[in-house]
Amino acid sequence: MFGRSRSWVGGPGKPKNIHSLDHLKYMYHVLTKNTTVTEHNRNLLVETIRSITEILIWGDQNDSSVFDFFLEKNMFAFFLNILRQKSGRYVCVQLLQTLNILFENISHETSLYYLLSNNHVNSIIVHKFDFSDEEIMAYYISFLKTLSLKLNNHTVHFFYNEHTNDFALYTEAIKFFNHPESMVRIAVRTITLNVYKGELDNQHMLHYIRDKTAVPYFSNLVWFIGSHVIELDKCVQTDEEHRNRGKLSDLVAEHLDHLHYLNDILIINCEFLNDVLTDHLLNRLFLPLYVYSLVIPETSEERKINAQVSLYLLSQVFLIIHYQPLVNSLAEVILNGDLSVFTPQTKYTVRVAGGLEEGGREREKGKGTEGGGGGGGGGGSSKGSRASGETIEMVVMEKCKVSELTEQNITDEEKTAAATRTHTQRSRPFLDMVYSALDCNEDDYHALFVLCLLYAVSHSKGINRDLLERLQLPVPDQEKSCYSLVLVERLIRAMSHAAQPDGKVRLATLELSCLLLKQSVLSGSRCIIKDVHLACLEGAREESLHLLRRFYKGEEIFLDMFEDEYRSMTSKPLNVEYLMMDASVLLPPTGTPLTGIDFVKRLPCGDVEKTRRAIRVFFMLRSLSLQLQGEPETQLPLTRPEDLIKTDDVLDLNNSDLIACMVVSKDGGQAQRFLAVDVYQMSLVEPETKRLGWGVVKFAGLLQDMQVSGVEDDSRALNIVIHKPSSNPHAKPLPILQANFIFADHIRCIIAKQRLAKGRIQARRMKMQRIAALLDLPVQPGASEVLGFGQPANASPSALPFRFYEQSRRAPNDPTASRPVFASVDKVPGFAVAHCASQHSPSPLSSPSTPSSGSGSTGRCDSVTASTVSAQSPTGSAHTHTQTHRHTQHIPSDVERSLNYRADRSRERKQFVAASLDKEPNPRRGRWW
Repeated sequence: MFGRSRSWVGGPGKPKNIHSLDHLKYMYHVLTKNTTVTEHNRNLLVETIRSITEILIWGDQNDSSVFDFFLEKNMFAFFLNILRQKSGRYVCVQLLQTLNILFENISHETSLYYLLSNNHVNSIIVHKFDFSDEEIMAYYISFLKTLSLKLNNHTVHFFYNEHTNDFALYTEAIKFFNHPESMVRIAVRTITLNVYKGELDNQHMLHYIRDKTAVPYFSNLVWFIGSHVIELDKCVQTDEEHRNRGKLSDLVAEHLDHLHYLNDILIINCEFLNDVLTDHLLNRLFLPLYVYSLVIPETSEERKINAQVSLYLLSQVFLIIHYQPLVNSLAEVILNGDLSVFTPQTKYTVRVAGGLEEGGREREKGKGTEGGGGGGGGGGSSKGSRASGETIEMVVMEKCKVSELTEQNITDEEKTAAATRTHTQRSRPFLDMVYSALDCNEDDYHALFVLCLLYAVSHSKGINRDLLERLQLPVPDQEKSCYSLVLVERLIRAMSHAAQPDGKVRLATLELSCLLLKQSVLSGSRCIIKDVHLACLEGAREESLHLLRRFYKGEEIFLDMFEDEYRSMTSKPLNVEYLMMDASVLLPPTGTPLTGIDFVKRLPCGDVEKTRRAIRVFFMLRSLSLQLQGEPETQLPLTRPEDLIKTDDVLDLNNSDLIACMVVSKDGGQAQRFLAVDVYQMSLVEPETKRLGWGVVKFAGLLQDMQVSGVEDDSRALNIVIHKPSSNPHAKPLPILQANFIFADHIRCIIAKQRLAKGRIQARRMKMQRIAALLDLPVQPGASEVLGFGQPANASPSALPFRFYEQSRRAPNDPTASRPVFASVDKVPGFAVAHCASQHSPSPLSSPSTPSSGSGSTGRCDSVTASTVSAQSPTGSAHTHTQTHRHTQHIPSDVERSLNYRADRSRERKQFVAASLDKEPNPRRGRWW
């Protein structure tokens, strides 16, 4: 480009090294020859400015003489001269872009001082750009943000002029605080935060911000937030059909950004800023718009937002803002205040809420009558007398008589305390509204927001714990001796409604109710809940059990849903912070999944979702009941990871049925393995080199998640896919194993397929029987021992509902480590199951070197009666089973004619032993891959 414009330059030639002082001198010569911007040289000037920026960044790291020359020649003046000529959009955009890059990459303070000297940067800041151009606006605000990041105790003097009492960087930025473009508004917030952080040690700038900008800026900011809230409320009222959820989500996200910005200002801990901001927020936004809307009738013209929107926004306030003077005063009004906080002196603030849409900037006139109202409102609300003799804390359960509760649950000390409280209690209309909104008779629309508000208040770091204890509200992780009866009553009622067939309580509401109830009645390691409340809670749990019984089915889908819901509940507990970021909960509860709303935040649709809901309700109330009674969970989950065979476990396989196979993975990899089938799992093992008859597990998967199919072109092969259990019922299950299993012949292939198919059926059947036992439904005869129910409390691990393999995982020198892990229990030879030793026969079983008689027999029995397999005799005899149930073989006739099962099993065992000794099997006995 410079070659094409050589006629405009003249003078010295262009240096070859662009990163040098000589090249900067050449660029300076170009600028001096092109002081006027024209159509012909504007591209040259833009390229020159870009090159100068590149040289300055290089000089900052390598050559300080570059900045000496830049300052000596006052080259920044050329930039200003180009801007003042109204050279057009193209040049302005390129100049702002290069300046932004320059200040972003300068690291040395000396270089920065060179650039900021002579006040040229402030001249660029106040230049009248065409901000209607989006690109110029974007680069300009980005330039201001970059400059604000360079603010510190030394550089602030380059931006704040004490003589003229002017701070262009700050005053120009806050002009765009309500710009239509969200990225511009975010940049303005960043700039102001950087200014507030950098001015703490500069008293002159501190006074400037306080006297000149703080009040008008915060006043405009609060007005802007208030108008935004009114727009959000209108969107909720007009979007009952969920058609404008995108707009609603944007409005909620904007409100969250406002709250985070306010909290960022407050945590800077600049006292005068916090005082001004707290006063504006309380008296001009939170009290007149948020809190006052809780008690104003819906038909009243004074009400500007609905109660559910108010509760939702207040929950966000307490979850995000933790500045103690602000949240403490706000909580005092909500929990302990009355309408006296809205005295004639503060009526103006209510009118401000009404005038937000018209432009509430005129409220500056009322500043003198509102000063100090924020702190006084909260403090004064704790004084006075109660209008009536009723007490909120002493509401009785509907299912109990007043006389019974009085006689059984009120002690002399509580009567004395209640009599003392009557003198200090007073009317609390806001708290009354909060508690009344917990009614879930029709739906839980308001109840969910109330629960979120109570949770946010109880977990707020800035609220005084004495206030919560005085009102007996739930305080997490704190010792307590009493709790709010009315709150616990309403929570238990919500749980009871959730357990009804036609209940309109969403799962999120139920989970939050359980959480708040635990916080209310658990004090350390003990539970202080009254017997009457515990009885009502147990009644709700029984109702949930009866509800789930209605959906209990013997189909496979019920077992999958049962385990999926338990995994989902335990792995993804409710996060209230995320819940309050979801705009969809602001809309009336819906029962259709077409809205895309998460299942826990809406009502069920169809029998499948109703079943899922009934399962989840049962889990929640069962878990709550056990925790309050101090009892451990012993029956859930149905499969515990610690009780399953895992990869690299070393197992005793001396009495196990194994089938040799070649495993060909999807990517073409091959591995020689032996297939073993357990009660719940199938395992692929390879021989252990140090111990004869032992094997190392290379893969273990649940039978219930397995799919087996034949391979079309190979009668000796099976395609086996095992899916990973997922906590999301809508997610596509991911396979953890997908491979072809190739056996020695088609006979072994048929046996393996039958073994796996029958194992899957039996595993699912056993789990369904365990679910039936959980629901107090009849269990098949003889299955209770297998399932572990009805066992005494001091039962050994072998008698527990789950299988333990510690015996087979012990060290080689452990004398008790020779117990076989697998024993044949299926109708088809070779079905492996955990062999549980009897409590009355603790002596070691037969050693691996002395095979038991079980190795020569099929040991076939039904898996449901597998517990009839007893331990070997104390004398160490070769009898491994005292009773063996033989059944008719259900296999094809051609298999019977071509296969001797006893010989096959002996052959497979000899192959496994040969493999463990690294010996090739005799070819005459058949190849095993």
